[in-house]
Amino acid sequence: MIFDTIAHIDAYKGIHPGVYKGLEILRDTDFSALEDKRYYVDGEDLFFFLTTYETQPVNDTPEAHIKYIDIQCLLSGKEHMNVGALEDMTEEVLPRPEGDIRFYRGPTDTVTLCPGKFAVLFPGDAHAPNIAIGAPEKVRKVVVKVKV
Repeated sequence: MIFDTIAHIDAYKGIHPGVYKGLEILRDTDFSALEDKRYYVDGEDLFFFLTTYETQPVNDTPEAHIKYIDIQCLLSGKEHMNVGALEDMTEEVLPRPEGDIRFYRGPTDTVTLCPGKFAVLFPGDAHAPNIAIGAPEKVRKVVVKVKV
């Protein structure tokens, strides 16, 4: 997992071309002019979607993906995201491989997402986003999906 600010994206030029392209999307796109839906940049290899939702008090089933890297960035609001190593997950509770998502239980640590910060989540990173900090609040998020 990478957790950083958009101001530092040049540090990640060499890790994966799709990840850097995704970070450029975060830096260069005026998301306020776009509606909540999926946008294709390079077909199924690189796309992003915008979503608006209310954070929830608990998310105790971290998810992980096999085919895609997630880049998550809040555009408004703030939320906690619990993250942990996939190999440390103790139980798979809901596999949905057709949607490239599996849900687990296991130990995690917490990071705080807010506008200007992003998390890059690789296939080995279990993550439980959308967690309220105090009272639930409305947030808007962009999630960039990069095919591995």
